[in-house]
Amino acid sequence: MLQGRIVRGVADRINAVLWYSDLRDFTTITDSSPPDEVIPLLNDYADAVISAIHDKGGSVLKLTGDGVLAIFGGAGPEETCRRALLAEMKMRKRIAELNEKRKAEGRAVAGVNLGLHIGDVFYGNIGSATRLDFTVIGPAVNEVSRIVALCRSVERNILLSSDFAAATPEPERSRLVSVGRFALRGVSRAQDLYTIDPELVRE
Repeated sequence: MLQGRIVRGVADRINAVLWYSDLRDFTTITDSSPPDEVIPLLNDYADAVISAIHDKGGSVLKLTGDGVLAIFGGAGPEETCRRALLAEMKMRKRIAELNEKRKAEGRAVAGVNLGLHIGDVFYGNIGSATRLDFTVIGPAVNEVSRIVALCRSVERNILLSSDFAAATPEPERSRLVSVGRFALRGVSRAQDLYTIDPELVRE
């Protein structure tokens, strides 16, 4: 913005960690909750997720209902992967605290599913002359959205791409375990996916 580049069609190719998270069982929760509780619920969880991302140097690009798309950039792959994992830890802590508070108030609670990937994307403004969206595009964005969609079927609340796992430094890499090889819908190559050792994750 300071360089005057917030104009239509201006985009930079960058390598970044992509974060895509959404609420687990959101449709079920909204179907069973009073209508006037849905927006406060979204706000509560968005605050926990977004504040954790910002605290570790990430940038939130888009809110899609219960989903959050963010990136971690501006450093080498090892550092951006480390910051994303630190944000994940902080998010889990804040979600746990939020759920305790909401349970005590007799309100609905939720969990968060998260996909992490790293790759090249185009970062900039896309849209019409009257409506611009500052976001990222590229195959890596599609991949991270497919990865988080698998969380439910493999019963894991965080899934990491093989590229993300390979770029993760020690000691963080030693905490990752494989969950198998998967074909992602709309993605030409199957890939191994990883999660954080379940013994180390508490929500």
